Amino acid sequence: MTSAPHLGPLSVRSISATEHLSFIRSRRSVSFLQTPAWATVKNEWRGESIGWFDGETIRGAALVLYRQLPRLQRFLAYLPEGPDIDWLDGDLADWLTPLAAHLRSQGAFGIRMGPPVVLRRWHAATIKAAIADPVLTSLSDVPADVSDDAALGLRASLTKLGWKELATAGGFSAGQPKFNFQIPLAGGTDEDVLAGMNQLWRRNIKKATKLGVDVTVGGRADLADFHRIYAETAERDHFTPRPLSYFERMWDALTAEESDRLVLYLAHHEGDLVAATTMVRVGEHAWYSYGASTTAKREVRGSNAIQWQMIRDALAAGATIYDMRGITETLDPEDSHVGLIQFKVGTGGEAVEYLGEWDLPLNRALYLGFTTYMRRR
Repeated sequence: MTSAPHLGPLSVRSISATEHLSFIRSRRSVSFLQTPAWATVKNEWRGESIGWFDGETIRGAALVLYRQLPRLQRFLAYLPEGPDIDWLDGDLADWLTPLAAHLRSQGAFGIRMGPPVVLRRWHAATIKAAIADPVLTSLSDVPADVSDDAALGLRASLTKLGWKELATAGGFSAGQPKFNFQIPLAGGTDEDVLAGMNQLWRRNIKKATKLGVDVTVGGRADLADFHRIYAETAERDHFTPRPLSYFERMWDALTAEESDRLVLYLAHHEGDLVAATTMVRVGEHAWYSYGASTTAKREVRGSNAIQWQMIRDALAAGATIYDMRGITETLDPEDSHVGLIQFKVGTGGEAVEYLGEWDLPLNRALYLGFTTYMRRR
């Protein structure tokens, strides 16, 4: 996250989707939630692309989603997993002060953002040992294998500038997860990644191959099949599924921006669809986005086979990170959520802690009313 030093005061103004996308293409990694296309996906919000300028040179960019207050022309301005600025370059106020001024001029009563800044990392072996330790029940209790002191210092800087960190429950705030699980791919090969997995993952991948699980890439017409088993997964795992129209809109928006931005994977066994997933990639960062599997034929290990195919395809496409998205903070074997981190730890990757989501109230009365309303919901 480095760029040329800026030469003078930065200004923030609206930019076109074309300008925004051009800047994203110059970056190694930008969250897919910060692409212009994501404004189309989240069509219940109003979207705006903005840029930070040093004279006429663009130094940073962001997608802002505006959520309107009922009956008022005032908005919460939300920058999910953004903005895309050089967080450790210069005084943070140089970036955030013009941001606040611009969003205030657009009618924002408050700003919410999720800086894409990694604070700490825990390797798979460390997490596995911590789960086995009865004293440790939370990832935050475990000494990190890697800590970034400069990134950790951003907390104090944000607080000094009036920003407030959102509380999390188990590592999740109201928006994006604070803890993610990622597999580093830089400089590696398929064999390196496979060797880093635990014995169970390797055995399940081998079993799926032996039993004839066939993983293929689907098209837009296959989203209906994906959604059928996604709805089954939602019922089994007790979450509210998104409608098929959401995935069709996501497909149309993301693939219009880049043809390979979103890829649908389908795993079949003897003609039966047993698992389906979506992968999103921006630059060198690939994300496992949505996944589904059937209760029937779980023994053929379609979920392992489809993950392995996505990882290999991400590596072949030049990705340096395969991101399995959010995990909870719990390490308690008695907590049902620990199964998620155990599944992901088997890939041999690492848990990463981000800076979290932060709010800046611009109108304290409206902001207080909004946050009180959201808590009651």
